[in-house]
Amino acid sequence: MRFRYPFRNCTVKDKFMAITLFGLILIVWFGNFSHSVGDIERRSVNNDLFNEIENLKRRVQELEHGSEGTRQKVYPEVAFLNVKDRKRILITGGAGFVGSHLVDRLMMEGHEVTVVDNFFTGRKRNVEHWIGHENFELLNHDVINPLFIEVDQVYHLASPASPPNYMYNPVKTIKTNTIGTNNMLGLTKRVRGRLLLASTSEVYGDPEIHPQNEDYWGHVNPIGPRACYDEGKRVAETMCYAYHRQDGTEIRVARIFNTFGPRMHLNDGRVVSNFILQSLQDKPITIYGEGKLFLILSCVRLL
Repeated sequence: MRFRYPFRNCTVKDKFMAITLFGLILIVWFGNFSHSVGDIERRSVNNDLFNEIENLKRRVQELEHGSEGTRQKVYPEVAFLNVKDRKRILITGGAGFVGSHLVDRLMMEGHEVTVVDNFFTGRKRNVEHWIGHENFELLNHDVINPLFIEVDQVYHLASPASPPNYMYNPVKTIKTNTIGTNNMLGLTKRVRGRLLLASTSEVYGDPEIHPQNEDYWGHVNPIGPRACYDEGKRVAETMCYAYHRQDGTEIRVARIFNTFGPRMHLNDGRVVSNFILQSLQDKPITIYGEGKLFLILSCVRLL
């Protein structure tokens, strides 16, 4: 079969019009094609953005309120107290070993607790189970600086308590127990509240009497390596009683001896914690002093 050229008998004008029309058709076709491709690409980008936004919304919802499949934070059950019985309580050093257990006790009783700690020895994980609770507030604050807050009671526990910690920065230890205590007493006086000072058996220094009673004044070296803590706590007690005698401020002083338990630092440095740590690590027990008491206890155990 012989192919016949379709424009053989057409005039030049007809050929020009046909070619022009064909070109327009191609332009329109390519334009529609590129537009379709662009729509597909735009739809793909829009879908990706939409999915990303939805994922972000879902993540925000999980963080703020929790969602199905996401376990919401569950707090320990606390008692309900009416306004008359519920106290607003400030605990300095509340993220520490002893302070965090006091937080647990007061929170369980239904009080509103504010913890102030500079996290020198305290740890947030000690109170993390209360973070977000409506009755709990955590402030990163150093008691050396004034604090203005409305409370009913103050538990002043802020101070490093183990020898390695309080001898690490003795000037800071003295300031915490003097300036910090003065700030807390001033706050207590202003709000007409009550303050409990967590003192220590170190106020007796190197005692010559065993056991010590509250009438014993102690045997303290004011310039020794541990004096920053010993004398700091002695001054803190003195200031408490000065505020009480001069302004009628309600104060309580608790002289805490060796204390150990959960949340305690492994390298606390005190004798009981050293015994526990050495036992757990299957190491020989270090006997302090002449070991007479340890010998007596060993004999009693054998009997």
